[in-house]
Amino acid sequence: MTYLPAHFEEAKPDKLHALVRAHPLGTWVVQHDGELLVNHIPFLLDADRGEHGTLVGHVARANPVWQALVGSQSSVVVFTGPQAYVSPNWYPSKREHGKAVPTWNYVVVHAHGVPRVFDDAARVLEVVTRLTKVHEATQAQPWQVADAPADYLQSMLKAIVGIEIPVQRWVGKWKVSQNRSQADRLGVATGLAALGTPEAGGMAALVQPPAPAQDKA
Repeated sequence: MTYLPAHFEEAKPDKLHALVRAHPLGTWVVQHDGELLVNHIPFLLDADRGEHGTLVGHVARANPVWQALVGSQSSVVVFTGPQAYVSPNWYPSKREHGKAVPTWNYVVVHAHGVPRVFDDAARVLEVVTRLTKVHEATQAQPWQVADAPADYLQSMLKAIVGIEIPVQRWVGKWKVSQNRSQADRLGVATGLAALGTPEAGGMAALVQPPAPAQDKA
């Protein structure tokens, strides 16, 4: 279970999916024989496959996690978006009454589902090819799977197995100062933006309150 106050809950599929695609390295947690197996894996999201979409990736064949996937044990993948420390000095209300403490803002998505293993060479190659296309897309000269010698590629494919997780439910938590006043949210957004880091800038954009609606004449 995740502690999730209603004002921090995010359930819109498009927002959840967008975060997964923007931050695809998931922390995958599987319970096995009384312990937790934790792995960090870049996932692809097939949003239209299954009721809630399907996550797809691969692990090293030497990784014991895939052999532990027997039965119907549930697992969770955690995708983490922007996060930042929030100083109480950024709240205008703190200057009025002093009743403010530090906090930490963050955005996370949890994908729950029962994982499955696949070892078909063609399917594994497809996953590797898709991952490559997605993450090489920003390169001036994108590397392609076919750039590697065929025998070398086959040996690399034999060293991995595919993983897919049909998502049974999503949990989204957007802790971005929604519980503060508009003035305090503006103060936090300004304080974060002034730090000048990409992480703080990303959170500042999420904290920024919507502009007040204007009356139409």
